[in-house]
Amino acid sequence: MNDTPLQKTPLCAACEKAGAKLVDFHGWLLPVQFEGIIAEHKAVREAAGMFDVSHMGQIFVEGKDAWAFLQYINCNNIKNEPGAGVYSHILTEKGTIIDDAISFCLTPEKFLVVVNAACIAEDFAWFEKQASHFEVAVRNESAQWGMIAVQGPKALEQVTKLLPQAQELARFHIAEISLFGVDGYLTRTGYTGEDGVEIMLPNAYMEPLWNALLEQGVKPCGLGARDVLRLEAGYLLNGADADQTRTPYEAACGWVVKLAKENFVGKDALTAQKAQGVQEKLTGFVLKSPGVPRAGCKVFVGAEEKGVLTSGTYSPLFKGIAVGYLAADAAVPGTEVEIEIHGKRAKAEVVKTPFYKNRV
Repeated sequence: MNDTPLQKTPLCAACEKAGAKLVDFHGWLLPVQFEGIIAEHKAVREAAGMFDVSHMGQIFVEGKDAWAFLQYINCNNIKNEPGAGVYSHILTEKGTIIDDAISFCLTPEKFLVVVNAACIAEDFAWFEKQASHFEVAVRNESAQWGMIAVQGPKALEQVTKLLPQAQELARFHIAEISLFGVDGYLTRTGYTGEDGVEIMLPNAYMEPLWNALLEQGVKPCGLGARDVLRLEAGYLLNGADADQTRTPYEAACGWVVKLAKENFVGKDALTAQKAQGVQEKLTGFVLKSPGVPRAGCKVFVGAEEKGVLTSGTYSPLFKGIAVGYLAADAAVPGTEVEIEIHGKRAKAEVVKTPFYKNRV
């Protein structure tokens, strides 16, 4: 039995006050839902919803070699233009995925890397180990910052009331901001398939931010809706769809791998895998019969077991949707498969992801 107390974000009390049902998420006490998953999904797809994502990590990389260091530990090309951000994978020497993260350039010698909550300690230890070869300082400031993600077609309109510069911020960029008399950061990324921004402020200023957005009518949303939205949009869930047993090529993210780079951790392994091809690939499925697919469900092609689901849910837009690792020879859109749910097989079809693409 694990007696370690759950970590709380600076918005835990505010979420509870707003009617959140709180659950354990990787050691954090976080809201799984407020009004309900379907209502919160609708708010993000049609208007604006906000998520407490203060559990995410902030690692600062600073020094003469900051860009070179991040180039080395990422498989994608990191930009060294102030304001620009890049999504990438941080890999082991075997080319498998430690984490997926976004690196933002504040100045050519200072970067902010936003990492997944469950990977903060491991990422930071890996950064420190690799940093010994570079003139950089690496600081884990995750405990000092809170973050709210505002997502949806009306997200920018809502945030602009507090931060006029939000309207001018380009996708995958960062801006330094001042709000409530304190400095923070504004980024424009997202994990829902909709437009939107993330606002990072020191912990003590998160409740005023939450309350201001609440007063404007932005709907609080929880992990339940977030998981449906991100799966519809084709985003990985680290630790489920991607981990240290899978490479970016297997995770259907070959686009983040830039083999033309001079060198990066895992390059040799990925070069070899690209030449040989993958045996299994992360693949999308849509159910053609009733049922809710879940992680761990087996996938059959005919009588033969060919894969297993890593994420699955009920989508208000598509009914039962899922992703999982399937034998490469079967991972072709249009292939008919069966997914075993509670001991019974449900008909499904292999589809191209993302399931949903917004109109922006």
